[in-house]
Amino acid sequence: MDGGWASEQLIEAAQGGDVESIAAVVYGAHPHVRRFAEHLCASPQDAEDAAQEALIVLFRKIGSLRASAALASWMFRIVRNECVRRARRLLDHHGEEAGAGLAASAEEEVLRRLEAGLLAQAIQELPDVQRRVLIMRDVLGYPGRTVATSLGLSTPAMKSHLHRARTALRTSLRP
Repeated sequence: MDGGWASEQLIEAAQGGDVESIAAVVYGAHPHVRRFAEHLCASPQDAEDAAQEALIVLFRKIGSLRASAALASWMFRIVRNECVRRARRLLDHHGEEAGAGLAASAEEEVLRRLEAGLLAQAIQELPDVQRRVLIMRDVLGYPGRTVATSLGLSTPAMKSHLHRARTALRTSLRP
């Protein structure tokens, strides 16, 4: 998203509150935002949700954007943050299910959240395909064939990416 989809004049008109200009900027941004979200989020559904959330933020807050040239980086930051938030929510939900019924001390809760944050960061740093395979297989629990098919991979290629992702996580999380 280099800004080529929206001229500086259009962005400035949108910042000034012109409804048609805002609609044009949002419409022009959608394919770029969605493509970026597809590379960051774990699943196509999360990517679409993150892209929609980013476009809603754009629609509501374009008037607060300081420089029209910063639109692309602003949108990418919103999408990235939304994808990370969704991944953390998945990890937190997974952790709550595993620890349901256990009374944790405040110290244990802080350590659990710290570990979840480190894990989310390590997952975020994986290459795109490895991250998607890992989240779909290990976090969401999809069968291997489903993961492979949805990502356009053969089953052996999916298994290879999963192995590499797990190895990379073990390495990055080792003390």
